[in-house]
Amino acid sequence: MAARTKTTKDRPSYRCTECGWQTAKWLGRCPECQAWGTVEEYGAPAVRTTTPGRVTTSALPIGQVDGRQATARSTGVPELDRVLGGGLVPGAVVLLAGEPGVGKSTLLLDVAAKAASDEHRTLYVTGEESASQVRMRADRIKAIDDHLYLAAETDLAAVLGHLDAVKPSLLILDSVQTVASPEIDGAPGGMAQVREVAGALIRASKERGMSTLLVGHVTKDGAIAGPRLLEHLVDVVLSFEGDRHARLRLVRGIKNRYGATDEVGCFELHDEGITGLTDPSGLFLTRRAEPVPGTCLTVTLEGRRPLVAEVQALTVDSQIPSPRRTTSGLETSRVSMMLAVLEQRGRISALGKRDIYSATVGGVKLSEPAADLAIALALASAASDTPLPKNLVAIGEVGLAGEVRRVTGVQRRLAEAHRLGFTHALVPGDPGKIPSGMKVLEVADIGDALRVLPRSRRREAPRDEEDRR
Repeated sequence: MAARTKTTKDRPSYRCTECGWQTAKWLGRCPECQAWGTVEEYGAPAVRTTTPGRVTTSALPIGQVDGRQATARSTGVPELDRVLGGGLVPGAVVLLAGEPGVGKSTLLLDVAAKAASDEHRTLYVTGEESASQVRMRADRIKAIDDHLYLAAETDLAAVLGHLDAVKPSLLILDSVQTVASPEIDGAPGGMAQVREVAGALIRASKERGMSTLLVGHVTKDGAIAGPRLLEHLVDVVLSFEGDRHARLRLVRGIKNRYGATDEVGCFELHDEGITGLTDPSGLFLTRRAEPVPGTCLTVTLEGRRPLVAEVQALTVDSQIPSPRRTTSGLETSRVSMMLAVLEQRGRISALGKRDIYSATVGGVKLSEPAADLAIALALASAASDTPLPKNLVAIGEVGLAGEVRRVTGVQRRLAEAHRLGFTHALVPGDPGKIPSGMKVLEVADIGDALRVLPRSRRREAPRDEEDRR
């Protein structure tokens, strides 16, 4: 600890002789006790300064620092290791946040059991459930191990006491908002309590070389609850996402001091627990013997991982003056833009007065512009009741002028589509290296892309009187 010394400046200080209230300037009446003539000068206030103290470890040239201490250890869950950058680093503190019911506790209980071994104990501390409730879940997902210790605590001092007793290599706290310190005022989950609990566990992790996984709550806006300082203190911040009505769950890296932040782990939640998906594209596809109008396939990038996804569209005659526009898994604004481009640039006027429904398969959410071309082709196919060719994927961003723009990672997208057996692709110009055996058609605008639809069945209504003539 650095020593502190007191020095005095030549600056007067005033104090009320009745109540002891202090101020830096003279007042005729004390604002505290309302007494007149009791504020008198009594001396200058002490000013504290910090003097150099003893260092804990000597500074070394960076080339002499031992980097082996930061070697990651596998969690036993490959998809989570993928996002973490290889596994958990000793002394690292990871914050996993997600909405209620998304599967955070199930995932971390599975990690706790798989990471436990003779040499590495795991301590799972729950503040939201009883120990018997966690045991029931562990039986269901088969997460039982002799080196996995379980405790139900909401007091920070008790949690630190369990660390001294168990001496774990991995600590899992579910959740940081439920634990409180008796030395800090405020209810559990408050800013002061969260800051104190996180700070104490981070210090314990660094001192013991213990990896720590903290579960965090999110607000109604999807942001991590608690002070923003919490995200700065921890080493890794992960976001656990997924629709509770779908099986797919995604773990995204938001902050990672030990690896990349553009990796995504894919999991499938089912009755027996949660399992990693090394090839999740099958969740987003519908296998059919014959193509169906209104469907188009695309390849999206989740981080650096390419995923083949299916876009579906359906158009029906509207029974109301204002036609419906319903989307699921797609951004409503981008679908509206594609409808406007098809009507103005693609000369398809049958969409304006019809109800339009568009969705994705398997609960995947497509928000990147690379899915524009697939959305436009699915809408055009539904409007003309004409199926697109079989084994076709469409990749590209569509501008308001109807041009098809280049997107990032075209080669990786094409390689993933070729691996899954797709033989044809529509892409913007200059796609780069093309997988052998795959036919790629470069399109410059939406008009070129619409030519893949058989013209014998396309229903292109005239746009105005000039077109009719």
